Amino acid sequence: MYADRTLKNPFREARLFFGRIVFAMLVVALLLGVVVWRYYQLQVVRHQDFVTQAENNRVHVRAIPPPRGLIFDRNGVLLADNRTGFTLSIVVERAQDQRQLLADLDQLLNLTDEEIERFEKLLKRRHPYEPVPLRYNLSETEQGAIAVNEYRLDGAEIVAELIRYYPQREHMAHVVGYVGRINEKETETLDHKRYSGTHMVGKTGLERFYEDTLLGNPGYEYVETNARGRVMRVLEKIDPQRGKDLYLYLDNRLQEIAFAALGDEKGAVVAIETQTGGVLALASAPGFDPNLFVTGISHENYRLLTTSPDRPLFDRALRGQYPPGSTIKPIFGLAALDSEIISEDYKIYDPGFFQLENREHKYRDWKKGGHGSRIGLYDAIVQSCDTFFYTVGVRMGVDRLSHYGELFGLGQKTGIDLPFEATGIMPSKEWKRGAYGIAWYPGDTVNTSIGQGFMLATPLQLAVAAARLGTRGQVRRPRLVRAAGEEIYHEVAPDAVLDIAPQHWRPVLDAMRGVVHDGRGTARQAGVGMAYEMAGKTGTAQVVGIKQEEKYDATKLAKLQLDHALFIAFAPVENPRIAVGIIVENGEHGSSTAAPVARQLIDAYFTYYPLEGADVAAR
Repeated sequence: MYADRTLKNPFREARLFFGRIVFAMLVVALLLGVVVWRYYQLQVVRHQDFVTQAENNRVHVRAIPPPRGLIFDRNGVLLADNRTGFTLSIVVERAQDQRQLLADLDQLLNLTDEEIERFEKLLKRRHPYEPVPLRYNLSETEQGAIAVNEYRLDGAEIVAELIRYYPQREHMAHVVGYVGRINEKETETLDHKRYSGTHMVGKTGLERFYEDTLLGNPGYEYVETNARGRVMRVLEKIDPQRGKDLYLYLDNRLQEIAFAALGDEKGAVVAIETQTGGVLALASAPGFDPNLFVTGISHENYRLLTTSPDRPLFDRALRGQYPPGSTIKPIFGLAALDSEIISEDYKIYDPGFFQLENREHKYRDWKKGGHGSRIGLYDAIVQSCDTFFYTVGVRMGVDRLSHYGELFGLGQKTGIDLPFEATGIMPSKEWKRGAYGIAWYPGDTVNTSIGQGFMLATPLQLAVAAARLGTRGQVRRPRLVRAAGEEIYHEVAPDAVLDIAPQHWRPVLDAMRGVVHDGRGTARQAGVGMAYEMAGKTGTAQVVGIKQEEKYDATKLAKLQLDHALFIAFAPVENPRIAVGIIVENGEHGSSTAAPVARQLIDAYFTYYPLEGADVAAR
């Protein structure tokens, strides 16, 4: 009746147990195979990859910035130096908490918003394990504070590095220029390899123009670090190649004398060595301290510089464009002779004004009542007779005036080895139509003939023109750098000689000599007691227009509305060695304001570089 039920089947249980054992062994074997395969992949197949990664974590390449080339004047006076400074930098990979680290440093050093902002910008374009500067030029107190708290400032380190320094300060600010931090726009264009480890680049002046020469090439060091990123030892080092030093034609003594001669006036002084084209002085006043910009100028200091009515950041010598006034008259007189518009015997009557044919408007001479009858080229230059040049200028026409002006370097860049040079304006009919879309009028020619109207020139261009007058048409590009390292740029032969008939130079140069040494010359006071002979030409350029029926009255005008004072000169008259161009803003009279500046500068030049032999005999 009852089914046969076995309470226990050992054979069945044995088979089940055996199956489970086999399955477990297969799973274990499979997993062991996976482990062995993975081990093989890591230890054999990818062995080199992991060795490389381990080395990269342990060994790092750090760039060593090269020392920047120095800049010297012609006598070896240092104009741009490198001084050791201590910079607080952060290596992000070593910082466990960057925000906390910055907070701790802020408590110790009172970090400014500008420093934090600058740090964050540099952080975006750093290389791995590259120190990012936070504060430059740490004081001893600041260094001590960081040293005492070093245990809790992981990632912060003090690095000794060379920082640019300008010992001459404002006297050389515009010429030498300054370096500053590389900004985001510059990062996109600069060679990252050459600028590895370097945070500075030339911004203005020679520092910018000769950036490639001054920079040098970076070095590298392979360093071994521990797990926290600290350098344990240097495995290999490749020294950087320092930049080339620059040696200038410029004389720091003459530069200082130019600034002293200008005093508190705004203006510019340019002196050129006529035999080489070397620039002896290139002063723009007022100046500024370029050291403020090297490690980052504060917002407040920058605001003071940019909002100052004296515009100290503006390079008047290179970029200032002024009506040249009567300084242009020797060039236009020479042009009239060379183009045979007039002869040496040509004379006019000057009643004190000039009128175009069939026009009522009177173009006044600076001298009320005029210079009288029989005014020729010599008297017109010596006494600066406007009416003579009104008459001659209209006869020549503006295009001929423009042609000769360009021969003397007006209306075009001189090619000096500095950035941002202004071109000035040497107007012509074509120029006016292009600039204003209207025709040229006869009255425009009248104004141009005495260096007014549309015509503009820089002080550098005026000095170049004076040098070409003194050397009878020898064209030399003005240059500041005489040598870079072992490479010498010195050249004596002119680049070209103006095609002007030799007989036409003498009347003009004699007249320029008379400006200084003739008893009727406009700069006769500057020539009193002079031990050499100087040729020159004064100029006065209007800042505000004066109506036909009104008279210029300085007492009714503000300082900024007064006429500019100009002067060009070269010396000695025969075989000149130095030529100058000077502008004194709102100085009123070239004879009483600008000419004395030239006298002081040229006196100093002959003190430092005395006349010898043929030069003395020619006096």
